[in-house]
Amino acid sequence: MKIAPNTDASEWPKLRLDDASSQDWDKAIRILRGRIYERYIEPANRLIEHEKGRRKRFGFVIMAIDCLLVEALGAFRQGRLDTNGKSKSVFSQFLADAAEFKMDLSTAERIYDEFRCGILHLAEVKKRSLIRVSGPLCRAVSAEELIINRTTFHHALCHAFERYCQELADPANAELRRNFRKKMDHVCRVTP
Repeated sequence: MKIAPNTDASEWPKLRLDDASSQDWDKAIRILRGRIYERYIEPANRLIEHEKGRRKRFGFVIMAIDCLLVEALGAFRQGRLDTNGKSKSVFSQFLADAAEFKMDLSTAERIYDEFRCGILHLAEVKKRSLIRVSGPLCRAVSAEELIINRTTFHHALCHAFERYCQELADPANAELRRNFRKKMDHVCRVTP
């Protein structure tokens, strides 16, 4: 099973990650980068690039990809094997904690409900909320209307991911590293 470009799951358990100063941590982070870029960031980037100079927009699909990525990154940060029954807290906490989004937990929970749940469960954004290509990252118009600039949201998410990778590179972040390993061990079907 491929876990990232040119990386098979069988390679993961061979990494020496018990040693905080091991060079294998660089490889583990490269594997994560490859996995996240290939599955989430690059497809969204290509959609954004493809629509330049065209009337056709792909905001709905870009937002769907980014909602999946928010939840995935939240699970990695928290060391959750899955988000069953916890998706709201994982998703919302990730957005509220990430400095790149500059939002409170209440707004993050609205994004979870109106965008993430709307898109992934109903194939539409809920209430009167909208996905736009301009304006601020997030603007609450009313209790029924939240507007997301999906390009700004996507770029903030990319920056949050890069910051996470930088945090993983620091041996002092032992708990974050443990959570990352726990999640990747699960992805690679490594049993403790």
